[in-house]
Amino acid sequence: MDFKLTPEQQEIKKAIREFAEKEFTPELALEYDQKEEFPSEIYKKAAQLGFISMRIPEQYNGQGLGVLEDCIVVEEMCRVDPGLGVAISLGNLMIPDVLLKHGNDEQKCKYIPSLAKGDKLAAAAFTEPEHGSDITRMDSTAAKCGAEWVINGAKEFITNATTASTFILLCQTDPNSQPSYRGQSLLIAEKGMPGLEATKLHGKMGIRPCVTGSLAMSDLKVPETNVIGDLGRGFYYTLELFDGTRITVAAQAVGTAQGAFEKALAYAKTRKQGGQPIINYQGISHKLAEMAIKIESARLLMHKAAWLYDHEKPNPVATSMAKAFAGRAAMEVTDDAIQIFGGYGYLADYHVERFHRCAKITEIYEGTTEVQKNTIVGYLAKQP
Repeated sequence: MDFKLTPEQQEIKKAIREFAEKEFTPELALEYDQKEEFPSEIYKKAAQLGFISMRIPEQYNGQGLGVLEDCIVVEEMCRVDPGLGVAISLGNLMIPDVLLKHGNDEQKCKYIPSLAKGDKLAAAAFTEPEHGSDITRMDSTAAKCGAEWVINGAKEFITNATTASTFILLCQTDPNSQPSYRGQSLLIAEKGMPGLEATKLHGKMGIRPCVTGSLAMSDLKVPETNVIGDLGRGFYYTLELFDGTRITVAAQAVGTAQGAFEKALAYAKTRKQGGQPIINYQGISHKLAEMAIKIESARLLMHKAAWLYDHEKPNPVATSMAKAFAGRAAMEVTDDAIQIFGGYGYLADYHVERFHRCAKITEIYEGTTEVQKNTIVGYLAKQP
């Protein structure tokens, strides 16, 4: 069920659903999951149809639409397969958002069009080995040396680390700033620059077609023209960025839950025990009803957060509520889907176990569920 989608949004939903159902075949989804390989050819097809550039302005080869339209695309892709859906939706991860708001004209023209067309991939490197979701502290440093910045440090769990051509790095540029996050800045690095090394991480639980890796910066030199926006504003730019990207993670969770639910519902209607479909048994039917309630609730929270972002202003509390609830709903719904399938649900060929594996990450990246709750409690504490 959709809440007041416009005719244009309904057309987008129809188009992306047809694309995903055609391209994300169960056999292909299983193959990419097992190989842990980025779906380059599918990504290029999605780019040609404009599905990876919904929020990028038309002047940079994008569609010029909003977060809600982006969420529609993400949800529908993840509904068919969350692994492939996430890989494709995160191909130009964060770079256009940051550069569009805070980059200069030269940076925008240099990087955004090729990302919008799908010719290149991007990565945003915030997470560090020692700090995880806590971006108030950065061990990665950038020191000014003439007309360059020299970067040293490490980043962990970076989406597209080994496949990206363009990187945004959050670094400590003022070591004396108090609190320290007021001395953080964002800088652009490019693949092939001496001192930048990427290593692929293997054996992930889920979203395996979405390549994740580590970054090591050893005397990595970038020109001073690669600083994004103002020095010392990197932390604030990043928080602003998360207000949008966390909503699309909620959409990812909703789509994953919806896809698993549909498989479980279809199975419950056709699988017979005791001479009748198992949906006739209350233990199964009530489980399906609860799954539907959770999905619809998560979708409404996600749509509300996206609508506020597009029509009023980013609302961190609405965003955190949407992400936290949708992530938990995805875990519970996909778990119930496996239970409905029984022993078959534990097998890869029936696919719901993959949906469950892919659901977990929505409670971890872009800020853990605990971080989202901190945001919500911070708001509640200020209420009269």
